Amino acid sequence: MISQTRTTLTQAMWRGFLGRCPHCGEGKLFARFLKVTNHCASCGEELFHQRADDFPAYLVIALVGHAVVPGILAVEVAYSPPLELQFLLWLPLTLIASLALLQPVKGAIVGLQWQSGMHGFESSRRGHQLPVTVARF
Repeated sequence: MISQTRTTLTQAMWRGFLGRCPHCGEGKLFARFLKVTNHCASCGEELFHQRADDFPAYLVIALVGHAVVPGILAVEVAYSPPLELQFLLWLPLTLIASLALLQPVKGAIVGLQWQSGMHGFESSRRGHQLPVTVARF
């Protein structure tokens, strides 16, 4: 059951990071590896408004780069292994880390856009707000 309380930015991004609908947290966010579903199967929330584009890839490059490059430098300074061993270790690690983070980061960006009302999500989110009663004098 969907609660009528407002979803915080942290909740929406965490739900997206886990691959769930930022609104209800139950339905799947992705139809394929990086293809966001048009509508949530659980709550019917429209998700086709998202425009994550290349931003998740840029974030993944920054995150993986900031983790892998210091590791490469530390191993090189401490042990000076042959170049072939460096390639055998760091290239697969970089590839696996990048692929593992790409979908969760894109989900978090979609959650950010949904909660912030970006790219058409605002009109969709208005339908989920509680009605406001206006007193007329």
